[in-house]
Amino acid sequence: MPEPLNGAPLARDWRDRLVAVTWPAVTGLVSGLLLLLVLLPIAGLLFASPPGKLLRGLSDPLVGPAIRLTLATTIVSLLLIVACGTPLAWAIARRRGGFWRVLETVIELPVVLPPAVAGVALLLAFGRRGLLGPGLAAFGIGLPFSSAAVVLAQSFVAAPFYVQAAIAAFRRLDGDLVLVARTLGASWPRVFFTVAVPLSWPALAGGAALSWARALGEFGATLMFAGQKMGRTQTLPLAIYTALESDLQTAQSLSIILVAVAFALLMAIRAGARR
Repeated sequence: MPEPLNGAPLARDWRDRLVAVTWPAVTGLVSGLLLLLVLLPIAGLLFASPPGKLLRGLSDPLVGPAIRLTLATTIVSLLLIVACGTPLAWAIARRRGGFWRVLETVIELPVVLPPAVAGVALLLAFGRRGLLGPGLAAFGIGLPFSSAAVVLAQSFVAAPFYVQAAIAAFRRLDGDLVLVARTLGASWPRVFFTVAVPLSWPALAGGAALSWARALGEFGATLMFAGQKMGRTQTLPLAIYTALESDLQTAQSLSIILVAVAFALLMAIRAGARR
Protein backbone atom coordinates (compact mmCIF):
# COMPACT_ATOMS: atom_id res chain seq x y z
CA MET A 1 0.00 0.00 0.00
CA PRO A 2 1.55 3.35 -0.97
CA GLU A 3 2.48 5.81 1.79
CA PRO A 4 0.64 9.15 1.87
CA LEU A 5 2.52 12.02 0.28
CA ASN A 6 2.17 14.09 3.47
CA GLY A 7 0.87 13.71 6.99
CA ALA A 8 -2.25 15.84 6.52
CA PRO A 9 -4.71 12.92 6.19
CA LEU A 10 -3.17 11.19 9.19
CA ALA A 11 -3.27 14.38 11.28
CA ARG A 12 -6.90 15.02 10.34
CA ASP A 13 -7.82 11.44 11.24
CA TRP A 14 -6.05 11.83 14.60
CA ARG A 15 -7.90 15.08 15.32
CA ASP A 16 -11.24 13.49 14.45
CA ARG A 17 -10.59 10.62 16.83
CA LEU A 18 -9.49 13.01 19.58
CA VAL A 19 -12.65 15.10 19.16
CA ALA A 20 -14.80 11.97 19.14
CA VAL A 21 -13.29 10.93 22.49
CA THR A 22 -13.06 14.31 24.25
CA TRP A 23 -16.29 15.96 23.07
CA PRO A 24 -18.67 13.67 25.02
CA ALA A 25 -16.49 14.02 28.11
CA VAL A 26 -16.34 17.82 27.92
CA THR A 27 -20.05 18.27 27.21
CA GLY A 28 -20.91 15.76 29.93
CA LEU A 29 -18.75 17.65 32.42
CA VAL A 30 -20.17 21.11 31.76
CA SER A 31 -23.73 19.75 31.55
CA GLY A 32 -23.21 17.91 34.83
CA LEU A 33 -22.00 21.10 36.52
CA LEU A 34 -25.16 22.96 35.56
CA LEU A 35 -27.30 19.99 36.54
CA LEU A 36 -25.63 19.90 39.96
CA LEU A 37 -26.20 23.63 40.33
CA VAL A 38 -29.93 23.02 39.90
CA LEU A 39 -30.27 19.73 41.78
CA LEU A 40 -28.10 20.36 44.85
CA PRO A 41 -30.15 23.31 46.20
CA ILE A 42 -33.36 21.33 45.67
CA ALA A 43 -31.82 18.31 47.39
CA GLY A 44 -30.72 20.51 50.28
CA LEU A 45 -34.22 21.89 50.56
CA LEU A 46 -35.74 18.41 50.66
CA PHE A 47 -33.23 16.48 52.77
CA ALA A 48 -31.43 18.97 55.02
CA SER A 49 -33.92 18.33 57.86
CA PRO A 50 -35.76 15.18 58.94
CA PRO A 51 -39.48 14.92 58.06
CA GLY A 52 -40.52 15.36 61.70
CA LYS A 53 -38.94 18.80 61.94
CA LEU A 54 -40.47 19.81 58.64
CA LEU A 55 -43.94 18.86 59.86
CA ARG A 56 -43.39 20.80 63.08
CA GLY A 57 -42.36 23.79 61.00
CA LEU A 58 -45.83 23.83 59.44
CA SER A 59 -47.35 24.41 62.89
CA ASP A 60 -46.01 27.97 63.02
CA PRO A 61 -48.85 30.53 63.40
CA LEU A 62 -47.88 32.38 60.22
CA VAL A 63 -48.29 29.32 57.98
CA GLY A 64 -52.10 29.03 57.87
CA PRO A 65 -52.88 32.69 57.12
CA ALA A 66 -50.11 32.84 54.50
CA ILE A 67 -51.44 29.79 52.66
CA ARG A 68 -55.04 31.03 52.72
CA LEU A 69 -54.07 34.52 51.56
CA THR A 70 -51.82 33.17 48.81
CA LEU A 71 -54.52 30.89 47.44
CA ALA A 72 -57.14 33.64 47.53
CA THR A 73 -55.03 36.37 45.95
CA THR A 74 -53.47 34.18 43.25
CA ILE A 75 -56.88 32.85 42.19
CA VAL A 76 -58.24 36.40 41.93
CA SER A 77 -55.12 37.48 40.05
CA LEU A 78 -55.45 34.59 37.62
CA LEU A 79 -59.13 35.33 36.96
CA LEU A 80 -58.26 38.98 36.33
CA ILE A 81 -55.41 38.05 33.98
CA VAL A 82 -57.46 35.53 31.99
CA ALA A 83 -60.54 37.76 31.73
CA CYS A 84 -58.58 40.81 30.55
CA GLY A 85 -55.64 39.12 28.85
CA THR A 86 -57.53 36.80 26.51
CA PRO A 87 -59.28 39.57 24.50
CA LEU A 88 -56.05 41.58 24.51
CA ALA A 89 -54.07 38.63 23.15
CA TRP A 90 -56.71 38.08 20.45
CA ALA A 91 -56.50 41.73 19.38
CA ILE A 92 -52.69 41.65 19.21
CA ALA A 93 -52.60 38.33 17.37
CA ARG A 94 -55.00 39.59 14.69
CA ARG A 95 -52.99 42.76 13.94
CA ARG A 96 -49.50 43.30 12.54
CA GLY A 97 -48.97 47.06 12.75
CA GLY A 98 -46.08 48.78 14.47
CA PHE A 99 -48.26 49.99 17.31
CA TRP A 100 -49.30 46.45 18.17
CA ARG A 101 -45.69 45.21 18.10
CA VAL A 102 -44.72 47.97 20.52
CA LEU A 103 -47.71 47.11 22.70
CA GLU A 104 -46.69 43.44 22.76
CA THR A 105 -43.17 44.45 23.82
CA VAL A 106 -44.53 46.65 26.61
CA ILE A 107 -46.62 43.75 27.91
CA GLU A 108 -43.47 41.62 28.08
CA LEU A 109 -41.58 44.20 30.17
CA PRO A 110 -42.59 42.87 33.62
CA VAL A 111 -40.83 39.59 32.79
CA VAL A 112 -37.42 41.28 32.68
CA LEU A 113 -37.97 44.11 35.17
CA PRO A 114 -36.19 43.72 38.54
CA PRO A 115 -38.68 43.18 41.39
CA ALA A 116 -37.63 46.47 43.03
CA VAL A 117 -38.47 48.36 39.84
CA ALA A 118 -41.86 46.65 39.65
CA GLY A 119 -42.59 47.64 43.25
CA VAL A 120 -41.58 51.27 42.69
CA ALA A 121 -43.64 51.41 39.48
CA LEU A 122 -46.74 50.16 41.28
CA LEU A 123 -46.26 52.67 44.09
CA LEU A 124 -45.86 55.55 41.62
CA ALA A 125 -48.99 54.44 39.78
CA PHE A 126 -51.35 53.51 42.63
CA GLY A 127 -49.71 55.00 45.75
CA ARG A 128 -51.11 57.95 47.65
CA ARG A 129 -48.85 60.32 45.69
CA GLY A 130 -48.92 58.31 42.49
CA LEU A 131 -50.70 58.92 39.21
CA LEU A 132 -54.03 57.49 40.36
CA GLY A 133 -53.56 57.87 44.11
CA PRO A 134 -55.35 61.22 44.62
CA GLY A 135 -58.29 60.14 42.46
CA LEU A 136 -58.65 56.86 44.35
CA ALA A 137 -58.33 58.66 47.69
CA ALA A 138 -61.25 60.91 46.71
CA PHE A 139 -63.42 57.78 46.73
CA GLY A 140 -61.90 56.51 49.97
CA ILE A 141 -59.81 53.86 48.24
CA GLY A 142 -56.26 53.18 49.41
CA LEU A 143 -54.54 50.39 47.50
CA PRO A 144 -51.00 50.23 48.95
CA PHE A 145 -50.44 47.78 51.83
CA SER A 146 -53.75 46.02 51.29
CA SER A 147 -54.86 42.67 49.91
CA ALA A 148 -55.83 44.45 46.69
CA ALA A 149 -52.22 45.59 46.39
CA VAL A 150 -51.13 41.95 46.56
CA VAL A 151 -53.48 41.10 43.68
CA LEU A 152 -52.20 44.02 41.61
CA ALA A 153 -48.56 43.08 42.21
CA GLN A 154 -49.18 39.45 41.30
CA SER A 155 -51.16 40.40 38.20
CA PHE A 156 -48.47 42.85 37.05
CA VAL A 157 -45.65 40.30 37.11
CA ALA A 158 -47.68 37.24 36.02
CA ALA A 159 -49.81 38.65 33.20
CA PRO A 160 -47.10 38.47 30.48
CA PHE A 161 -46.81 34.70 30.86
CA TYR A 162 -50.47 34.18 30.01
CA VAL A 163 -50.78 36.91 27.38
CA GLN A 164 -47.75 35.69 25.43
CA ALA A 165 -49.02 32.10 25.48
CA ALA A 166 -52.43 33.29 24.30
CA ILE A 167 -50.95 35.42 21.50
CA ALA A 168 -48.91 32.47 20.25
CA ALA A 169 -51.96 30.20 20.39
CA PHE A 170 -54.18 32.61 18.46
CA ARG A 171 -51.49 33.17 15.83
CA ARG A 172 -51.31 29.41 15.24
CA LEU A 173 -55.06 29.29 14.66
CA ASP A 174 -56.00 28.40 11.09
CA GLY A 175 -57.19 31.62 9.46
CA ASP A 176 -59.49 29.67 7.14
CA LEU A 177 -61.61 28.62 10.13
CA VAL A 178 -62.12 32.23 11.12
CA LEU A 179 -62.91 33.16 7.52
CA VAL A 180 -65.48 30.38 7.19
CA ALA A 181 -67.15 31.40 10.45
CA ARG A 182 -67.34 35.01 9.30
CA THR A 183 -68.66 33.92 5.89
CA LEU A 184 -71.43 31.99 7.61
CA GLY A 185 -72.49 35.15 9.40
CA ALA A 186 -70.79 34.78 12.79
CA SER A 187 -69.97 38.06 14.49
CA TRP A 188 -66.46 38.72 15.81
CA PRO A 189 -67.51 38.04 19.43
CA ARG A 190 -69.06 34.74 18.35
CA VAL A 191 -65.92 33.81 16.40
CA PHE A 192 -63.85 34.61 19.47
CA PHE A 193 -65.94 32.57 21.92
CA THR A 194 -66.96 29.65 19.70
CA VAL A 195 -63.93 29.21 17.42
CA ALA A 196 -60.77 30.90 18.70
CA VAL A 197 -60.99 30.11 22.41
CA PRO A 198 -62.19 26.46 22.14
CA LEU A 199 -59.52 25.58 19.56
CA SER A 200 -56.76 27.33 21.54
CA TRP A 201 -57.74 26.21 25.03
CA PRO A 202 -54.81 23.78 25.62
CA ALA A 203 -52.28 26.57 25.08
CA LEU A 204 -54.43 28.99 27.06
CA ALA A 205 -54.57 26.52 29.95
CA GLY A 206 -50.80 26.08 29.86
CA GLY A 207 -50.27 29.83 29.89
CA ALA A 208 -52.71 30.20 32.76
CA ALA A 209 -50.84 27.57 34.76
CA LEU A 210 -47.51 29.32 34.20
CA SER A 211 -49.07 32.65 35.10
CA TRP A 212 -50.52 31.23 38.32
CA ALA A 213 -47.16 29.71 39.23
CA ARG A 214 -45.48 33.09 38.73
CA ALA A 215 -48.09 34.82 40.86
CA LEU A 216 -47.62 32.15 43.52
CA GLY A 217 -43.92 32.94 43.79
CA GLU A 218 -44.15 36.73 43.57
CA PHE A 219 -42.05 38.40 46.29
CA GLY A 220 -40.28 41.68 45.52
CA ALA A 221 -43.08 43.80 44.11
CA THR A 222 -45.49 42.51 46.77
CA LEU A 223 -43.07 43.37 49.57
CA MET A 224 -42.58 46.94 48.35
CA PHE A 225 -46.15 47.69 47.31
CA ALA A 226 -48.21 45.66 49.80
CA GLY A 227 -45.89 45.08 52.76
CA GLN A 228 -46.25 41.96 54.87
CA LYS A 229 -49.08 42.17 57.35
CA MET A 230 -49.97 38.71 58.60
CA GLY A 231 -53.32 37.56 57.25
CA ARG A 232 -53.66 40.62 55.04
CA THR A 233 -50.64 40.96 52.74
CA GLN A 234 -48.18 38.27 53.90
CA THR A 235 -48.17 35.66 51.15
CA LEU A 236 -46.13 32.43 51.22
CA PRO A 237 -42.91 33.96 49.81
CA LEU A 238 -43.12 36.78 52.35
CA ALA A 239 -43.81 34.28 55.13
CA ILE A 240 -40.66 32.39 54.11
CA TYR A 241 -38.68 35.63 54.29
CA THR A 242 -40.06 36.34 57.76
CA ALA A 243 -39.51 32.79 59.02
CA LEU A 244 -35.83 32.90 58.00
CA GLU A 245 -35.22 35.38 60.79
CA SER A 246 -36.40 33.04 63.53
CA ASP A 247 -37.23 29.50 62.37
CA LEU A 248 -35.37 27.91 59.47
CA GLN A 249 -37.55 24.76 59.60
CA THR A 250 -40.70 26.79 58.95
CA ALA A 251 -39.04 28.54 56.02
CA GLN A 252 -37.90 25.18 54.67
CA SER A 253 -41.35 23.62 55.03
CA LEU A 254 -43.05 26.49 53.21
CA SER A 255 -40.39 26.41 50.50
CA ILE A 256 -41.03 22.71 49.92
CA ILE A 257 -44.74 23.45 49.48
CA LEU A 258 -43.98 26.00 46.76
CA VAL A 259 -41.50 23.66 45.05
CA ALA A 260 -44.03 20.82 45.07
CA VAL A 261 -46.76 23.02 43.58
CA ALA A 262 -44.42 24.37 40.90
CA PHE A 263 -43.22 20.86 39.99
CA ALA A 264 -46.80 19.58 39.75
CA LEU A 265 -47.77 22.50 37.50
CA LEU A 266 -44.83 21.95 35.17
CA MET A 267 -45.61 18.23 34.91
CA ALA A 268 -49.26 19.02 34.14
CA ILE A 269 -48.22 21.52 31.44
CA ARG A 270 -45.88 18.98 29.86
CA ALA A 271 -48.59 16.32 29.93
CA GLY A 272 -51.01 18.70 28.26
CA ALA A 273 -48.44 19.61 25.62
CA ARG A 274 -47.87 15.95 24.76
CA ARG A 275 -51.59 15.46 24.23
